[in-house]
Amino acid sequence: MTENTETNTQEQEQAPLRFLDQYLPYWLSQASYWISSEFHREVARTGLTFAEWRVLACLYGSAGETISALCRLALIKQSTLSKLVKRLEASNLTLRQTTEGDRRQTLVSLTAEGQARIAGLVDKAQAHQQEILRPFGEENSSALIDTLKELVREHEHSGLFGHDSARSRR
Repeated sequence: MTENTETNTQEQEQAPLRFLDQYLPYWLSQASYWISSEFHREVARTGLTFAEWRVLACLYGSAGETISALCRLALIKQSTLSKLVKRLEASNLTLRQTTEGDRRQTLVSLTAEGQARIAGLVDKAQAHQQEILRPFGEENSSALIDTLKELVREHEHSGLFGHDSARSRR
């Protein structure tokens, strides 16, 4: 280790902790930003916007999602999502249908073309995730994902993005 590196390490150890140094939302945002930014380049190469990718990825492997569920999964407000789904439908990537039980509800699903369009991108996303998590090992990586899932489940009741808190507690 160089003298300069040793000095920097000693200064960091002696510096008082800033609020952000232990603030979970800050670190979650930082991790999301950097990890997502790395993958944005892959998405851009396909000609999709990152919002389009999020919607299509939410539908990949699903028989379909209601608009309200898709808002929650993709973290997109309903007005924005509705416009986005219309654009994706015009590109023949998604299909909107009314649900059998309630004509007011719309079910969004991938078309065969949409499925084919993002299959390779999903593979790249999985490889990207493996590379990010590789330094932490399989057990720690699984624990991290499970912990984040539980954290989300505990806080879904906030009512954001049209999420119905009464349904989430059932």
